[in-house]
Amino acid sequence: MTDLNTKLEIFDAIAARRNERRGFLRFAGGSALAIGGASLLAACGNDDEDLAPAPTPTPSPTPAATINDADILNYALNLEYLEAQFYAFAAFGVGLNASLLTGTGTQGAVTGGAQVPFQDAVVREYAREIAIDEVAHVAFLRTALGTAAVAQPAIDISVGTVAAPGAFTAAARAAGVVSASQVFNPYADDNSFLLGAYIFEDVGVSAYKGAAALIANKTYLEAAAGILAAEAYHAGLIRTILYRKGLQTPSLRTIAGQISDARDSLDGSSDIDQGITGTDATMSNIVPTDANGLAYSRSIAQVHNIAYLTNTAKIGGGFFPNGTNNRTDALRTSGANA
Repeated sequence: MTDLNTKLEIFDAIAARRNERRGFLRFAGGSALAIGGASLLAACGNDDEDLAPAPTPTPSPTPAATINDADILNYALNLEYLEAQFYAFAAFGVGLNASLLTGTGTQGAVTGGAQVPFQDAVVREYAREIAIDEVAHVAFLRTALGTAAVAQPAIDISVGTVAAPGAFTAAARAAGVVSASQVFNPYADDNSFLLGAYIFEDVGVSAYKGAAALIANKTYLEAAAGILAAEAYHAGLIRTILYRKGLQTPSLRTIAGQISDARDSLDGSSDIDQGITGTDATMSNIVPTDANGLAYSRSIAQVHNIAYLTNTAKIGGGFFPNGTNNRTDALRTSGANA
């Protein structure tokens, strides 16, 4: 089968016209950027002389592990692997090229994925555009990380069966979208694809916003902000189409609300997720924000919990059956600022 790179040649003209809007993707300049670990400066001792005898020192506790810029970019790369594989299969019927999967850690395979038989030309073209963006994000982050880039871990974007549900069916069951005797197939049709995309998009936006405060290097922060903006456009687009279609098919609005509630149940006690409608079932809620009109943030631990479909510190499950290949997974359970 023709690989994704060949498929994307069809869209070279489109990509060329969008080059200026993707300026942040070109700052890597084709060469790997050096990733410096974010180090902490030790506090200097007090130079003042004390006349009183020095007290017996109390042993210092072992410092908590810290997260550096490479960890954050690899955390983002894992999310981009997941999104890129889902959209590439949905839009083009093929996954990422093998050259974009290597790196440190154990490289895993993709389970599931299929091309959606789109009936709505608008949804089809949006899916293709988002797929191209997500593949570009993977390539960009890998270039920025250079030899520090993690390999793609095992990814489950499958439907599965009633007896052996795949990640999408498990997520839909957890949200109450389908019963234990049903499966959820995001590749079945336009509406199912939109709901599958909705599971990911809001999580990606909140993940990038939450990670921004942990990035020390301003160049990487600017790049991450560029990806955050792109993910926010994607999320708004998916939410807008779902809302519009939900006016004709109210069940779509209900299902989106169920998915939102399920994400909230996995990311802790705080209510930082919202469906596509307001308190009035017909009122749009395209941009989920707090009282100040600001997008929500999620910690690394919260994002992992949603991706793993668990509200425990367990590593692996859901869309990443064996966990991820980067340190943030281990740090999430070690008391680090994750």
